[in-house]
Amino acid sequence: MMKKLTPSRSVLIFGGAGFIGSNWAHRLLTTTDAEVHVFDNLSRPRVEHNLRWLRTIANGSGRLRITIADVRDAEAVKKAAVSASEIYHFAAQVAVTTSVVDPRTDFEVNAGGTLNVLEAARQSSRRPFLLFTSTNKVYGHLDGDSSITLKSSSGQTGVCESQPLDFYSPYGCSKGTADQYVHDYARMFGLPTVVFRMSCIAGPRQFGNEDQGWVAHFLYSALQGRQIYIYGNGRQVRDVLAVQDLLRAFESVYANRDATAGQVYNVGGGAQNAVSLLEVLDSIQNLLHKRVSYRFRPARPGDQQVYISDFTKLRQQVGWTPQISVQQTIENIRDWWKQNQSLFAPRVIPMPVNQPPSEVVPEVAS
Repeated sequence: MMKKLTPSRSVLIFGGAGFIGSNWAHRLLTTTDAEVHVFDNLSRPRVEHNLRWLRTIANGSGRLRITIADVRDAEAVKKAAVSASEIYHFAAQVAVTTSVVDPRTDFEVNAGGTLNVLEAARQSSRRPFLLFTSTNKVYGHLDGDSSITLKSSSGQTGVCESQPLDFYSPYGCSKGTADQYVHDYARMFGLPTVVFRMSCIAGPRQFGNEDQGWVAHFLYSALQGRQIYIYGNGRQVRDVLAVQDLLRAFESVYANRDATAGQVYNVGGGAQNAVSLLEVLDSIQNLLHKRVSYRFRPARPGDQQVYISDFTKLRQQVGWTPQISVQQTIENIRDWWKQNQSLFAPRVIPMPVNQPPSEVVPEVAS
């Protein structure tokens, strides 16, 4: 009797039911032979629909496992990581506003949860490759200083990795703490870790809201005739990166992991994809051929006036550059919304979960 071959890649995705995590799980399931293990507490509204989608994609192959648990549960994290050859850590409290209201929970999820992930990886006999998604908020407010944000030391437009860290807001502090822990576990314990300090990621399967995922939130609000609130003057600038381009960056750093292990990279759309909030609203109005209703409110604490990523380091080391424009990203989100309007109904019925927390649930054929 022939022995069944074990796939060489066993991929664990913390936050795997979310926007980035579900897109990454889908890419792995459709383009590789990797076994994919999704770990998520389903705290983000509507993400249970992403799990249904992934089960459909896996189609009874046995390559998808799901754990419903929280990264604050160290034992659940350790159990999930035992067999992983790769770990992608996307699980987080993601909103600056929420961190201001509840700093303790923000810290426990972002800093404490990350430490649990790192310790599980360190104690694993497989010495897994580990990629952590950090944030541009680790660079602080930046004070709208155009000499910093518009011209980096590399001569490119944007903020590069040599920009001093200056955590701002509880969210910036918790993610910055996690960022530095991940980086130091490579130096201290030899774990092959990579940190992505990301700008604005957007694309299909993003359930954006006012606090996080603003491009999708603007578009969904316009499509549904809801008023949009702009905090500040609307001239805040961000470089938007399509999620498909981010997945290509994941693939690139993994493929070149001998060189990328222990590195920190700024990842974003760059100067070619830098837009203001008002410019995105104009693009949405032109796309939908309708006026968008919006009002201004006072600026929120912790908001950077201008942020553009200088991704020169990543480009030079792995050859990655963004390929999808902001306009195409907006159109991609619009098309996905059209195909999934039922997901945006006022009430969403959660997927039944019959297993206790932390239990790994194999994907099976229906």
